[in-house]
Amino acid sequence: MIYASDLDRTLIYSPSAIGVPEDSPGLVPAEIVDGKTVSYISQHALELLKELAAKIIFMPVTTRTVAQYRRINLFQDTVIPHYAITSNGGNILVNGIVDQEWRTAVGRLVERGSASAEEAGRLVRSVVRPEWIISERYCDELFYTFVVYRDLLPMDEITRLSEHLNGWGWKVSLQGRKLYVVPEAVSKSDAIIHVRRTVHSEPMVASGDSLLDKSLLASADYAIAPCHGEIFAEQQAGLVKLEYPFTKRAGVFAGDEIMEYVQRLYNNLTALGVGPQ
Repeated sequence: MIYASDLDRTLIYSPSAIGVPEDSPGLVPAEIVDGKTVSYISQHALELLKELAAKIIFMPVTTRTVAQYRRINLFQDTVIPHYAITSNGGNILVNGIVDQEWRTAVGRLVERGSASAEEAGRLVRSVVRPEWIISERYCDELFYTFVVYRDLLPMDEITRLSEHLNGWGWKVSLQGRKLYVVPEAVSKSDAIIHVRRTVHSEPMVASGDSLLDKSLLASADYAIAPCHGEIFAEQQAGLVKLEYPFTKRAGVFAGDEIMEYVQRLYNNLTALGVGPQ
């Protein structure tokens, strides 16, 4: 069995996203930078994750760059995955080392299927005013991350920008203060499918909260999403009707319900003889 999960706002949470005070009981630092905790996981979710990771293939799947993923202490010291997908699917780490063959293949697909990064960046900057942008970064030579003042963004213009970029082979996702602009070929689901074929393991469970996670959840046999984020907002607005469940709690303790869901599936599938492989 594979459990593939998004990280930020799904299993780990920044102080601004946890939804409770930082000194609340039941929180464990997941990521410490320069002596400061920059993301947390709930103690209960961590215990379940550690227990399951010893029995199944646990695979982090994140839009973070390789460097940003490597700074998460939790996955370097406590739960150490054999496989991790970073850069929204643009990179696959095997025992912490970038799979160069996969990265090269993704680069070729991006060149063939999307407008250049320079063109996409110019279009974004023509719509998103400089005073709305806190910072801009071109990540792992694959996609853009703009940290923005979200309250200043006119959502109708962002929607039109997204539609325009879709025609150029790029997709847009707004997650909290981060506006992601990503080539179509840089896909979490494609990377997941590649690893899934490599490890020959079935079935797969997935979790995630953002539009960039929709392909991940759709490629899984079972899926769950927290009751916050873009996927939940779409469901609430009636824009989509999704078959998978949502947690009852938002914030960091949504991770408890997500891990309990994965554990129940593991137990049920094991009882049927189709769980661990």
